[in-house]
Amino acid sequence: MPTPDPAAPSAVPAPITPIISVAPVTLPAPERGHDLQVRVSAPAVGTGLPIIVFAHGFGESMSGYDPLVDYWAGNGFVVVQPTFLDSRTLGLTMDDPRFPDIWRIRVDDITRVLDALDQIVTALPGLGERVDRDRIAVAGHSWGAQTVGMLLGARVLGADGRPGPDLTDPRVKAGVLLAATGVGGDTLTPFAAENFAFMNPDFTNLRTPTLVVAGDHDQSHLSTRGPDWFTDVYTHSPGARSLLTIHGGEHSLGGIHGYQARDTTDESPERVALIRRAAWTYLRSALGIDDTEWKQLCADLAQAADPIGRIDSK
Repeated sequence: MPTPDPAAPSAVPAPITPIISVAPVTLPAPERGHDLQVRVSAPAVGTGLPIIVFAHGFGESMSGYDPLVDYWAGNGFVVVQPTFLDSRTLGLTMDDPRFPDIWRIRVDDITRVLDALDQIVTALPGLGERVDRDRIAVAGHSWGAQTVGMLLGARVLGADGRPGPDLTDPRVKAGVLLAATGVGGDTLTPFAAENFAFMNPDFTNLRTPTLVVAGDHDQSHLSTRGPDWFTDVYTHSPGARSLLTIHGGEHSLGGIHGYQARDTTDESPERVALIRRAAWTYLRSALGIDDTEWKQLCADLAQAADPIGRIDSK
């Protein structure tokens, strides 16, 4: 009898409860130029709920990534999504004087969210009494992965080659990095080298338990390297303990940023199903909730005849 495909929708648990969501929750940020707006989503019932702070990719907003958010919230997590200054909803251009510092402001925004968690979760009546503030994870896609990676321990190399400030946040206990850009230097394209100073990461101090997700067909326009560029954080970080490689996956990883998103180049509900399940099971394991599902997923993928992904761990 053939081994069931662990990425097939039928193999992925349906949301266990209805979810509720509220937006915007507004955090005053006068020095930022725009107040920080946040969406919070949670299961309608349940207690001891762990928290995921999710960072969107370039141009997206708190309103995106529903294929991930709906699943995680429906299966027991509170998901908090800030909108960063690069969001198309705000209309900033590269000529805006804030643009060169958006990568720093993004990190500050995540810290602001962590500082204001009590205010954010109480925007949903009764949620404040149902969350577990000792179990906080971060996740992000693309630029969002670079953003939250800083709180996991990644640093940015300065022009002198020295690592910048260590912004590791002890409140964050685990992470998921989706399509995280790799090391920079002379492998960056001229455009990236000129405009994105933060694309010179140092992963040696990233020690927080982290799952890395990379597509093996993800060819960046910002690096002269191939898809292996997106596995650098796994290669060079002691905390990135597991790597999920998505076969055939490009930068949208099957379409994680939206249902029926027209800009998805590799649309695949099966890839999305695997990614959201893998992140969910990994975080439950890394946060000390239950490691049964993570071990089962690893075993399922290893035994599948034609899996759409592979998990490596170290």
